[in-house]
Amino acid sequence: MNRFLSIPLLLAAMAGTIVGQKKFETDTLPARDGNLQITFFGHASLMFKFKGKVIYVDPVSQFADFSKMPKADLVLVTHEHGDHLDVAAIDKVRTDKMKLVYTSACAEKMPGGIVMKNGESRVIDGIKIEAVPAYNLVHMRSEGVPFHAKGTGNGYVLTFGGKRVYIAGDTENIPEMSNLGKIDVAFLPMNLPYTMTPEMVAEAAKRIKPAILYPYHFGNTDTAKLVALLKGDKGIEIRIRNMQ
Repeated sequence: MNRFLSIPLLLAAMAGTIVGQKKFETDTLPARDGNLQITFFGHASLMFKFKGKVIYVDPVSQFADFSKMPKADLVLVTHEHGDHLDVAAIDKVRTDKMKLVYTSACAEKMPGGIVMKNGESRVIDGIKIEAVPAYNLVHMRSEGVPFHAKGTGNGYVLTFGGKRVYIAGDTENIPEMSNLGKIDVAFLPMNLPYTMTPEMVAEAAKRIKPAILYPYHFGNTDTAKLVALLKGDKGIEIRIRNMQ
C-alpha cells in the first residue's frame, strides 16, 4: 500500500515506535503549542502524544502489546464491540490518574469511566473532546438492524493546540458530518460490510474537507480505490498507513 505515498510521506512514516521486534508507523504534525505525534497500531487502535500527554483511542491487544506502551493520561473508546473495547488493553496502560471516556454501552462492560453522549463536549487535561454520532444508514446486520445503531456509538473530535482531529469510529457517511466544522485531520473507517465503501469515504471526505485524511479500520478493502476517487481533490492529502 505504500506505493501510493510520496517520498516525503514515506520519510514521515519511517519514524516509528518500536516495541520488541515490531515497529509501528508514527507521524508528527505541527500544532500551535507543539507537535502532535500519532502512532498507528492497526485497525482502529491509535495513540496520540501532545504536550507530554498520552492519549489512546480504541486500544486493542490484538494490535499491540500494551504492557510495553507508555501509560495513558486519557483513553477514549468509540463503542462496545470487542475490536474497539478491550478491558485488558486498557488495564495495561492504566494509572490512578488516567481518564477513560466512552459510551453508556461500554460502561456496562467496564464501569468507572466518563460517559459521553452524542453532542456532548468536555475539556479533559486541556484537550477538548467532542462526542459526535457514529452509525450505519445502509449496511445492516439483518433487515432493519444496522451493524451500528444511531445513538449507541461515538466518534470524537479532539482539539490539540488548535488542530482538530476527527476519529470517526464505526460509521457511514452520515448527515452529521456536514456540521463538524473545520477538520484538520480525519480518520474515516472503510471496513466492509460494517462501515463505509471507498465511495462513501470519498463522499464524506469531500464534505468534511480535512487537510489530511487517514483511511483506517479498512480490513481487506482496497485503499487504491479511495485514492483514485479523490485524485482530483488537491486540498485533501491522503495518507495510507497500516490500519487494517
